[in-house]
Amino acid sequence: MNSSPSGARPIAVIGGTGPAGMGLALRWARAGETIIIGSRDEERAQRAAATIQQRLGGQANVSGMENGAACAASDILMLTVPFEAQAALLKKLKSSITAGSILIDATVPLAAGIGGRASRTLGVWQGSAAQQAAELVPEEVSVVAAFHNVSADLLGTDTPLDCDVIVCSDDPDAAQLTRELAAKIPGVRALDGGRLENARIVEQITALLIGMNIRYKGHAGIRITGLPPNAYR
Repeated sequence: MNSSPSGARPIAVIGGTGPAGMGLALRWARAGETIIIGSRDEERAQRAAATIQQRLGGQANVSGMENGAACAASDILMLTVPFEAQAALLKKLKSSITAGSILIDATVPLAAGIGGRASRTLGVWQGSAAQQAAELVPEEVSVVAAFHNVSADLLGTDTPLDCDVIVCSDDPDAAQLTRELAAKIPGVRALDGGRLENARIVEQITALLIGMNIRYKGHAGIRITGLPPNAYR
């Protein structure tokens, strides 16, 4: 197995029973990371963990917990929930998130959550869903925006991806760890997207890609070209 950028630290995938959460958990478990799948329902989380174990031949280190317990058990949190659930969930989990944790947020404020079109984003008062998350978690928690533009359907397969992950954060160390985790997924390159405020641009790209996927019946991702090789490391 590959070496883990998070060392012995587990990754808790909050809302991890959905397609994106399950896909990321599967990819990271295959790469040798220790994974905790979080859900509102502990039994559902455990079933999801068992599914990944079965797919990987029982070799994966994956467990399932209720979301609050998952947050308390890890200081690397991957949030994969719809925008309409983000604020309420983070408020509920705030007391369970430990100081010094890293919250990687893939939330996109899609209009589909309130009956609108999936190919359109909503305005967020803070500027982006990631910036909203930063206001809701404890001050000692670093928020990173990433994984918005990776196809959840493709994450759940065994094939390499063809996509760049743009990582935005005000904490360089948290951003670097996230880029290392992204690079654990075959076919993914991770790029430094700058400060957290840039997440609003990345989130909007997701809506564009969804529209293209609907139009062409595909699984579009993005590639950033023309940068020096060290940008992708």
